[in-house]
Amino acid sequence: MEISKGIQIQGLALLIKPENILVIGDTHIGMEAALNEEGMLIPRFQFNEIMQETKKIIKKTKPKLIILNGDIKHNFGSISRQEWQNTKKYLELLEKNSKVIFIKGNHDTILGPIAEKQNVEIKKHYKIRDIYVCHGHEIPRDKEYEEAKRIIIGHEHPAISLREGPRTEKYKCYLKGKHESKELIVMPSMTMVNEGTDVLKEKLLSPFLKDKSIKNFEAYLLGDKVYYFGKIQGFSNIN
Repeated sequence: MEISKGIQIQGLALLIKPENILVIGDTHIGMEAALNEEGMLIPRFQFNEIMQETKKIIKKTKPKLIILNGDIKHNFGSISRQEWQNTKKYLELLEKNSKVIFIKGNHDTILGPIAEKQNVEIKKHYKIRDIYVCHGHEIPRDKEYEEAKRIIIGHEHPAISLREGPRTEKYKCYLKGKHESKELIVMPSMTMVNEGTDVLKEKLLSPFLKDKSIKNFEAYLLGDKVYYFGKIQGFSNIN
């Protein structure tokens, strides 16, 4: 499904056409280990699911360039053994047929050793035509950002809960709306440990969204396929 002209939703990634640039956000490799250390009994299934989802998307899209849009690993202050091994394995998958670029996120304080080992360039943002890709934890003010008309961010991990009778289920989603005069697309996370932040009920984190009404944003929910749900103000359970 096309979310914006020349930008297609491909599961948990976006494909920018015609350049065939794939954008993946918020893998948070190593999250289960970090949660285990905090006493949470989370089974370590996430990395295998990220690998399978990514393989499926790459096989379908055959990208020339893959942008990892921030928060590639989870730990702020160190690189755990799991993060190092799994990030290396993940990059080897991506680099088989594509060039890879890291966009630095707020969790990526010490990406240097991994990037250097895998010969991957680290950037604060990436611009192609009128599209500007950044993580979303801060609002840039560089010339390329000012010139851009469309912004793609991660960081927020948007999701929406739907209720049917007594049952409530949370779904990852894309959001599309406006930030100042620019079109803003917010990507769901690639992490599989949880669906993300319920944008109808929970506090939003990104400065692109914080303290802003998102009732006029459009929602694209991910289930067995992509479902366009229209504007958020149409949801019956919105706060």
